[in-house]
Amino acid sequence: MDSPALSRRRFVQGASWVAGSLLAGSRLRAQQPANRVVVGVMGLHRGRAHLEGFLTVPGCDIGTVCDVDRRAAAEAADWVEKKTGRRPREVVDFRTMLDDRSIDAISIAAPNHWHAPATILACDAGKHVYVEKPGSHNPREAQWMVAAARKHRRLVQMGNQRRSWTMVREVMDLLHGGILGKAHAARSWYHADRTGIGRGRPASVPDWLDYSLWQGPAPERPYLDNVVHYNWHWRWHWGGGELANNGPHFLDLARWGLGVDCPIRVSCTGGRHYFRDDQETPDTIMAAFDFGSSQITWECHSCNPVAPHGAGVGVEFLGEGGSLLLVDSGWKHRDSKGRTVREGSAPRRDSDHFLNFIEAIRGNARLNSEIAEGQKSTLLCHLGNIAWRTGQTLHLDPKTATVRSNRDAAALWGRDYRKGWRPKV
Repeated sequence: MDSPALSRRRFVQGASWVAGSLLAGSRLRAQQPANRVVVGVMGLHRGRAHLEGFLTVPGCDIGTVCDVDRRAAAEAADWVEKKTGRRPREVVDFRTMLDDRSIDAISIAAPNHWHAPATILACDAGKHVYVEKPGSHNPREAQWMVAAARKHRRLVQMGNQRRSWTMVREVMDLLHGGILGKAHAARSWYHADRTGIGRGRPASVPDWLDYSLWQGPAPERPYLDNVVHYNWHWRWHWGGGELANNGPHFLDLARWGLGVDCPIRVSCTGGRHYFRDDQETPDTIMAAFDFGSSQITWECHSCNPVAPHGAGVGVEFLGEGGSLLLVDSGWKHRDSKGRTVREGSAPRRDSDHFLNFIEAIRGNARLNSEIAEGQKSTLLCHLGNIAWRTGQTLHLDPKTATVRSNRDAAALWGRDYRKGWRPKV
């Protein structure tokens, strides 16, 4: 691979460094009364959930709300003011938060093409970061953002919130404790009933939208009427399809459960089978990740809600002692003959992931999805997409987490940027 690779040592040293969050916490205690943490939130569509999550944490304030959609910023500020009695500052340009010394952390819920560049800029400005999944648009950005967190000694949490769900953590303890004996495989899936997006038409940019800032780091393209605010997910220029959208959640659970990092071989088949429209990413996928002694599969039917076990999303682990099924509504252990042995359920609370982030800043916890760990899972999504786009099976060097000599894959390892926007670490 002719792309620059972050060494495996630097990529996985997160656990030891995160212990240094106690230092960050001591500095914060010196700066803020009663461990008060002030957050600025960027991207207020998905970011509305961020506002709700942070405001469940005692001593956490929303200082600034930021969106290129002026309507969204005003609505979010109204909501926070009603909730807390304090109106946050409204800004359009994310960069205005970087020099604001009152802000301790920036929460990034903008589209995928913004995740890594904004994270890197925020770390450089001395801010801690909560960044939505997938966290990066391509593998090179994944490497850069981990390097930025290390260089500036910032805490960066990825938003794969199941890492903080009590039920999921208990199930992982059971799995790692040997409930299946040796677990040798995990199959994960995502089923939904998404509709088509039609054919976009050139149109005037709405007066409420700063489209230049929406594009940000991505090379400029003309405005179309069917991209903003959600359908960018299905265009390679800005998003990564369903693999980058929901894959980070369930491939992360599969990788966590099996205790694996980088695969040695990746393949991906599928296509666009449901609609003839502007979507470029596949709606039907079967991706396979070979780790040598175990494997993970990801099956996606984003336009057909009929799913395994009656659950639209989930992961099932297979081992010597049967299977362990984990879905959002609960879990079930079945023996080798398919008989249920144990099962359970618990409430799902996304707010716990935001609490974990704030407590790590305060020096009271370690991040449940520190960015190096999160990007190992995101890398699986990028690799699956690269395998699909090239039509090739990828062979990797697990020591460097890079694809072995493959010019087609190398061309998709990174991306071009608008002038002045290429991230610097």
